[in-house]
Amino acid sequence: MFEFVWLWAWALLPLAWLVYRFSKPVAQPAAIHLPQLPQGVGQKQPSSIIRKVLMSLVWVSLVCAIARPVWYGDPIEIKPEHRDMLLAVDLSGSMAIPDMVTKDGQSIDRLTAVKHVLADFIAKRKGDRLGLVVFADHGYLQTPLTFDRKTVEQQLNRTVLGLIGQSTAIGEGLGVATKTFIDSKAPQRVIILLSDGGNTSGVIGPIEAAKLAKESHVKIYTVGIGADKMIQKGFFGDRVVNPSSDLDEKTLSKIAAMTGGEYFRARNPQQLAKIYDVINKLQPVNNAQQTWRPRDELFRYPLTLALLLSVIIAFMRKRHG
Repeated sequence: MFEFVWLWAWALLPLAWLVYRFSKPVAQPAAIHLPQLPQGVGQKQPSSIIRKVLMSLVWVSLVCAIARPVWYGDPIEIKPEHRDMLLAVDLSGSMAIPDMVTKDGQSIDRLTAVKHVLADFIAKRKGDRLGLVVFADHGYLQTPLTFDRKTVEQQLNRTVLGLIGQSTAIGEGLGVATKTFIDSKAPQRVIILLSDGGNTSGVIGPIEAAKLAKESHVKIYTVGIGADKMIQKGFFGDRVVNPSSDLDEKTLSKIAAMTGGEYFRARNPQQLAKIYDVINKLQPVNNAQQTWRPRDELFRYPLTLALLLSVIIAFMRKRHG
């Protein structure tokens, strides 16, 4: 959005014409009689119209600079007391299991279901600083804490399985998330950890990481994802298997209990969506908010133009007298 902050300054525009029109003319100096004309005298002089046009442009540029042209960026909503919230998402190989059945009976993989539900959850967290941690063989900070919810959603959608390994480093994921809160001054710091297995990798265990989170006053909500039953086709026919046999619910529950959070179980996308609705209610969004719009002052451009035109006018007068 573009606007002039001091729009009234354009009322000064006719001032230059009024001075030119009603001021007294400068008295012409007495003529000097020379026996011989200096070299160059009598050559064609630049038209006075050009000078007048240039001087008019100088005045318009100065008035434009005085009016303070400003370009405003898109508004950014912030809250006086924000909450810091990190989403820790499991990217182990088992997240590719297509056992999440939608309402219309379609089977999708676990990561796709998580992306869809988390996108809606992120959109509702106005005013909170959000971040994204992913873990497989090791834990990594994918997106630092930010008020830009759109960026967090985009980074989540760009995650792919297999890029950081096949194992499940729950402890490292929690450790990286807790470490991200070191410089945080937010009154509430929350981790939402989602996993479909047990800790099989990393340099720190889940319980040890949970103790560090508790000491840092970080609350952890854990979500176990995966169906209890799945039909698997085989050479000798179909058979029913439990695709979530590796899910360590005991550890996830203990992590949540240690830090004052809760453990949830999601067997399909509908349950997963309800869980995040519950978390939204447990960690309500603060209604008090402020709006800030980035602003770029543009007065330097017309001011520079006025300076350049003034130099041209001075050069013309010096050259042609």
